[in-house]
Amino acid sequence: MATILPARLAGLGTYVPAAEDRLERYQEIYRTNYHRIYSFAFRMTDNELTAEDVVGNVFRRAFSLVASPSEEVLDRALVHELREELVIGPLTLECSPATEVAGIRRNTKRVHLENAVAQLPATERLIFLMHDVEGYDHARISRTIGVSEIESGYGLHQARLKMRELLAKMF
Repeated sequence: MATILPARLAGLGTYVPAAEDRLERYQEIYRTNYHRIYSFAFRMTDNELTAEDVVGNVFRRAFSLVASPSEEVLDRALVHELREELVIGPLTLECSPATEVAGIRRNTKRVHLENAVAQLPATERLIFLMHDVEGYDHARISRTIGVSEIESGYGLHQARLKMRELLAKMF
């Protein structure tokens, strides 16, 4: 028994460097993507504590699926977690076309934009944030959310119309 234990402990020495490498890789992925994931979660839930919970769940889910998750894997995990909090899927906005040009560009402040974004339905809000804030193309949005590229474009258009309408009411 006394000779088996040192042999087993010596064998653990080969696993420690691999575990340290994995931990460093996880920390780097976390540091690189934390702000982006938190920003999405906060803008979608409008609650700091809920956003923190969502972020933790996103990274746990992603790391349990893949050893080195890409941004797209993290985004899919985020959408999965957000679906626990919000209804994401069907497009719900049907805004009528703009009939007049509202002078909202000069007077709009960041707080007004944030309030307008928070009032959008969840799916359209997510599409708007992914496209206009993060710069995702419609192909990536459709892969992440599970809508067609045409629906993604339509949802973005509807979100912009609704934001214009909401901002015009603020002034």
